[in-house]
Amino acid sequence: MTDTKRRVKLYALNADRQWDDRGTGHVSCTYVERLKGVSLLVRAEADGALLLESKIQHDTVYQKQQDTLIVWSEADNFDLALSFQEKAGCEEIWEKICSVQGKDPTIETTQDIVEESEDERFDDLSDSAPPVELPLCEIGRLKEIKDLFITCMATPLNKDRLAEAIENDGYVRKLVKLFNLCEDLNNLEGLHCLYDIVKNIFLINKNALFEMLFADDIIFDVIGCLEYDPTLPIRKYHRHHLKNVSKFKEVILITNLELLNKIHQTHRVQYIQDVVLPTPSVFEDNMLSALSSFIFFNKVEIVTLIQEDEKFLPDLLGQLQDESTPDSRKLELVQFLKEFCNFSQNLQPPQKEGFFRTLTSLGILPMLEMTLMSEDVNIKQAAIDILTILVEFSPSVIREYILQQSSDTVTQANGSEVELMLMNVIIEQMICDTDPDLGRAVQLMGVIRVLIDPENMLPSLSKVEKTDFLNYFYKHSVQILIAPLLANTVDGEPARDDYQNAQLLAHILELLTFCVEHHSYHIKTCILNKDLLKRVLVLMKSAHKFLVLGALRFMRKIVALKDEFYNRYIMKGCLFGPVIDCLLDNNGRYNLLDSAIIELFEFIKLEDIKILIAHVVENYGKKFEHIDYVQTFKALRIRHSQQTEKLKEKPITSVTVSTGRFRRDPRQIEDEEEIWFNNEDDEFDDGEAVVPHTGMTGSTEITASEQLESIGKSIDKKCEGSSTKIFGTTVKTTPIMNNNLAATPALSSSPEDSKNSSLLKKALVDYEGDSDEEEDENGDLKSPTKRPRYT
Repeated sequence: MTDTKRRVKLYALNADRQWDDRGTGHVSCTYVERLKGVSLLVRAEADGALLLESKIQHDTVYQKQQDTLIVWSEADNFDLALSFQEKAGCEEIWEKICSVQGKDPTIETTQDIVEESEDERFDDLSDSAPPVELPLCEIGRLKEIKDLFITCMATPLNKDRLAEAIENDGYVRKLVKLFNLCEDLNNLEGLHCLYDIVKNIFLINKNALFEMLFADDIIFDVIGCLEYDPTLPIRKYHRHHLKNVSKFKEVILITNLELLNKIHQTHRVQYIQDVVLPTPSVFEDNMLSALSSFIFFNKVEIVTLIQEDEKFLPDLLGQLQDESTPDSRKLELVQFLKEFCNFSQNLQPPQKEGFFRTLTSLGILPMLEMTLMSEDVNIKQAAIDILTILVEFSPSVIREYILQQSSDTVTQANGSEVELMLMNVIIEQMICDTDPDLGRAVQLMGVIRVLIDPENMLPSLSKVEKTDFLNYFYKHSVQILIAPLLANTVDGEPARDDYQNAQLLAHILELLTFCVEHHSYHIKTCILNKDLLKRVLVLMKSAHKFLVLGALRFMRKIVALKDEFYNRYIMKGCLFGPVIDCLLDNNGRYNLLDSAIIELFEFIKLEDIKILIAHVVENYGKKFEHIDYVQTFKALRIRHSQQTEKLKEKPITSVTVSTGRFRRDPRQIEDEEEIWFNNEDDEFDDGEAVVPHTGMTGSTEITASEQLESIGKSIDKKCEGSSTKIFGTTVKTTPIMNNNLAATPALSSSPEDSKNSSLLKKALVDYEGDSDEEEDENGDLKSPTKRPRYT
């Protein structure tokens, strides 16, 4: 049976004064030979890995808090905490720590010993120093009390003795009574002294003193002492703010008095830390670490108590989903839920996961769909904040819900189906953001990016989350995402070029660029079928440079893939034209746009993408031949000349197309090519034209011109009798002694073969089903129109 008495959670205080969970395990206190001393060891309960090995030093200050916590500083600015499942386990380890240090286990804080460099001077003094004697709490002795506190704060030893004296004498309550008397008498000198005294009590950083300071009956008097800062010309009215301005709204009736008191206390203590106390300097970040711990564990307790209430959360979410609930009431409820989710960030990961699972089972995601579409901006903003918290912690839970929605449809009277999808609601709200700065759109863009990121998609036993969700996204949602972009680029010019619309299009481009980088097959089909890159490059004419750069970045990411289909698509549409025009319009200005465009062509040169080099030089060479302030374009021309010379030395080949069943070429096919053919069924969706490989018989011989060299690696076979696959058809190549670059297809022995030859010719030119050549009634090709030149 598991020993729950020694079961602990290990925490470490980070730079933001928040406790990070380092894992769950079991603690032991034993002698470690390597460390030459008794040490605290924590081993993970999952795999027994060592989470903590800390030697109990004689000069380390350990604190026992709330009966189940032990907190200490391992080194400068590095605090650790052990949270015990049972009180008995905490007491057992505490007794062993005190035994090693020679301390009384009844105390809650072990005493410091002076630093090693001072041992020789204070070796005898540290054990024999008398306790601190506090002066009587009288108005006339306030300056004496203040000076004593300042003196004791100078050394850790005296600080601990001062804390012990304050706790034993009930000094905090005596100071509070003195404060009320000074305030009644308007004794500013005394009030200024009390400010310094109470501030130093906070800086002692002891949990036992915080328990006394934050008692319900005196906490406002303590805050009152901190209103009289002698360094400020005007007094701060913190009590007035807490009592009158910052009012507690009980949106759902809380019957648990312990929970109610804990909420009030946490709010006040958080206000003291954030507003009342002076902001700590860089060197004082951990001076109030015990105060941060106090707030942290209070929040954990609040979340736990609310979860244990069987009616609270169902009532809360039920009212939010009720359409009859007025917006003013919904705003209060959703803001409470947002604060509640923020508090849950302090939970340990297993408890946090259980918490979000509970919210999901109670219907928080359908509720968010409704509140995201609310016309009240405050309700919508709170819903976005909640959704962000949920997605950042567990995107898989959100994706699971969205996939379940893909099968849930509502059939209207006319038989059409209306799909209810959270993903589409998120995209629509991003697109329709009315904020001039698009603050909510930016936040929702981050949510979408996390949801479509394959890096956080985990495979399961029954299905692959990545495949299922991306199929869903590109089937149901991507058309909504790109709709504003398509609508704004209909006529080859940006329809709207105002700042807000440009910002929105820039955010959409950022998401699409992310998709190009991470979603190879799905986004490729979308780009080719929708002619998306051509539409994006229309934005190169925008007056907003950030949008122009976004469009250029999208194309740069596509070119970087060095994909044959992308390259042929760019060549067919002459899509370097807008980029070249933009470069020329920039007129040699030394700016980011100029550098980004030049870098694109520099990449093509360095990666030696032959078909793009030839296309750029042959179609745009005259436009950039005068650009001499960089050597990029000159190098492209030289590289193209070298390629042309090499091609002239090669024999022209005859291409035989066999339209029967596929047979693997005995020669080794390149890895990239083999991957493509193995995945060809996944690569094309409905609407993308490919040459079918079924239902075709016979063979057709085509005498290839130099243009066929641009098809790339897929038909670049040099040996006689070699074969490869292109567009689902086996291609056999044989050398011919003919330098006629305008060679035409050889006549076949059957009409079917001639038709197959036409299909292949169409496929080489057209990737979206809109061939540049027309067929007559018999399926034969008419006189071809001018087709794009491939080199």
